[in-house]
Amino acid sequence: MATIAELLPDLAFVADGGALVREIEHYLATLPAPARPITAPLICPLGQAPVAWDLGMPRPRTTLLDRARRRTPAPVPIDTATHLRLLSRYLTVHGWCQGALWDERGRRCLLGAQLAVLAAGYGTPATAMDARRHLMEQFTRQERSVRSVDQWNDAPGRTAAEVHRQLDIAQSRATHH
Repeated sequence: MATIAELLPDLAFVADGGALVREIEHYLATLPAPARPITAPLICPLGQAPVAWDLGMPRPRTTLLDRARRRTPAPVPIDTATHLRLLSRYLTVHGWCQGALWDERGRRCLLGAQLAVLAAGYGTPATAMDARRHLMEQFTRQERSVRSVDQWNDAPGRTAAEVHRQLDIAQSRATHH
């Protein structure tokens, strides 16, 4: 490990620069070790700082009446395209799974992600149903035998990339609908 003297620039032009470096090193050596480690931002396994899936969205606000009645705040109104975009963002952050609403690692299927977006206070059940309608239209265009979003989600060989691609297409159609 390099000493402080090796890391500092040459202080030869300062009168007795070496003595100053030794004095600083001596002072630093007398300081107690930190009680707790220095906190650094969390890094996810992929090497990126974690990002909130709803970043940039207005959060539901609790009013005084909500607090007095001990109820959840009114949901943030969003359109179908925004709901589909939030689904994709939620699945990007938390992961996608098949065969269950969510698994032990916190990953969600399409329906589980819809429930999470609704529970976070974005949109209404009507918005979620409209999003599912757009997804079903998208799925049945490609494969007539699909009977539900959940059946499509749980099909063998399905990948997260396909899920995100279909969400993007459905979002684009909902935007221009």
